[in-house]
Amino acid sequence: MIQEQKKPAPAQNFGTAKQGQKPRRHGNNNRFRRRPEPSAIGQKWTEAPGLKPMVWKPEDNLKIIPLGGCEEVGRNMTVFEYGQDIVILDMGLQFPEEDMPGIDYVIPNTEYLKGKEKNIKAVIFSHGHLDHIGAAAILLKKLNYPQVIGRPLTMEMIKHRMEDSDKGSSKKLKTTYIKSLDEKTDLGSFKISWFAIDHAIMDAVGVILETPVATVVHPGDWTIEKDPIGRDVLHYHQLANLKRPTILMLEALGAVNTKTPVTEQEMMGNINKIIGNAPGRTIIATFSSQIERIKQVMEFAAANNKKVALDGFSMKMNIELATQLGYIKVPKGVVIPVDSIKSYPDNKVIIICTGAQGEEMAALPRIIAGNHKYISIKKEDTIIFSSSVIPGNERTVQRVKDNIYRLSDNVYHNDIMNVHASGHTNVDGIKQMLAETKPDYFIPVYGNHFMLKEAQRIGWSMGILKHKIFVPDNGSVIKFTKQGAEMLKEKVPSNYVFVDGLGVGDVGEIVLRDRQALAQDGMFVIVTIIDSKTGKVKGSPDIISRGFVYLRESKDLLSQTRKRVVEIVEKTGGHGQTTPDWSYVKEEIRNKVGDFLATKTSRRPMVLPVVIEV
Repeated sequence: MIQEQKKPAPAQNFGTAKQGQKPRRHGNNNRFRRRPEPSAIGQKWTEAPGLKPMVWKPEDNLKIIPLGGCEEVGRNMTVFEYGQDIVILDMGLQFPEEDMPGIDYVIPNTEYLKGKEKNIKAVIFSHGHLDHIGAAAILLKKLNYPQVIGRPLTMEMIKHRMEDSDKGSSKKLKTTYIKSLDEKTDLGSFKISWFAIDHAIMDAVGVILETPVATVVHPGDWTIEKDPIGRDVLHYHQLANLKRPTILMLEALGAVNTKTPVTEQEMMGNINKIIGNAPGRTIIATFSSQIERIKQVMEFAAANNKKVALDGFSMKMNIELATQLGYIKVPKGVVIPVDSIKSYPDNKVIIICTGAQGEEMAALPRIIAGNHKYISIKKEDTIIFSSSVIPGNERTVQRVKDNIYRLSDNVYHNDIMNVHASGHTNVDGIKQMLAETKPDYFIPVYGNHFMLKEAQRIGWSMGILKHKIFVPDNGSVIKFTKQGAEMLKEKVPSNYVFVDGLGVGDVGEIVLRDRQALAQDGMFVIVTIIDSKTGKVKGSPDIISRGFVYLRESKDLLSQTRKRVVEIVEKTGGHGQTTPDWSYVKEEIRNKVGDFLATKTSRRPMVLPVVIEV
């Protein structure tokens, strides 16, 4: 049980034993090993209810409803509903695609939960990546701050995001920290327990949700590390012994990856070799969540008399949180402020920064653009891209690489040397997980539809019957009873909710279409002054063009357009004899000028007529 305490207790290893052996409780796994007591940074433990026997009623059933993450990479959020009880797993964001101009990010639609807020027993967070916690600051407030459960680092990252969004909001959270992976707790009709998984961030955890009709196993994002540093290889045979029937919900991102995964040992060996041979400074661009990797670089630097400068707000924050929690110990004297790097010989300096995805305000793009106050790239600098490319970011990352190659003669990335180990598995990993857990039902999740379908194909090859594999869309409802399972024809709302600045959901499909039209052909504003007595145009219509044509080089077109506007107004304006319908006049200008411009240019800008009566 989870008990009232001031600090989260150290984690214990779980799930690393071979079949038939007891789990080992030693090793140096920074995610799951016994850690020192973390520093007190405001954690409060809440009392969980006692475990109670489960009772099944004929009218009760388990519904699994993904609200995001099953048609895209990101926006992960799943609702589990049994009777009146609801448990939610993750609240992630999706980064905008190229056809979403001006959008900051996309979050799940929670319309289905409207009116059911009191039924939400808890929101569980599997780990701290933004595609799993990025929408929490918005959605937890919208759902009246239900109980949240997760590992300490994950919870602290959520608190920081909430404070950035709304000062003081994190104090409203009812936070339960998972202090040990051996604990179990009741959430109404759900019995919750945990298991260890490998992923590219500390404190990632797998979730088991046992109900009277079925047991759900969900690793979240995961991989199988074949050669881990300082910890045992994880196995999952113990999950085959759970109460049946079991439902395995498995990330499908690796279902199209047949490459042999890079091991941690190989990756860190390559990075250390590059740093050791670097003629000048070493700049490592990676994700801010790669805390263990940053820790390992700092340990190498300490052993080789080098200094490390961290650059990027999120990276500094994550390292500070991990240090306060006791998860890492920064070697004394190794970390230096970025503004002091010129005080040391270049070959003694390692800079670890954000921006490997080309994020506009991150450190690396600012360095490349020459906008960084303290760092500019030299030819003898060594640049390491220790990160994978987020799907959809391929073009942006390629531009970053091209620009880096112009500035430095020593650039390394996974295409030429293994300097990054992915936190996601491959086809063989999915087969291994299916073989070890032996699920009764299989639900591929987390990825584009084709990835889910490829994971389904892997399930068939492993002997799972076709009617026991469900490939959901966002909003699909998969229903489990004592008699069996089915995917319902009806779906719940799961359309995109756009976040733009301080606005959440106020930019809908119509506004987005207008932005797309403006981005495609620009806009054409026509300002016309009309004499109310005569109904005729006074002077010459004024024209403003943005993103359509350059006015100074299009005088002929503009002259013809002005004549066309005068003709339209005089034909529809009533000639001063009757009160004109100005809405009709503007609509005629919009349509006929739009057709005229399309005829002349084969482009159709957004035409905005302004009629002023004097």
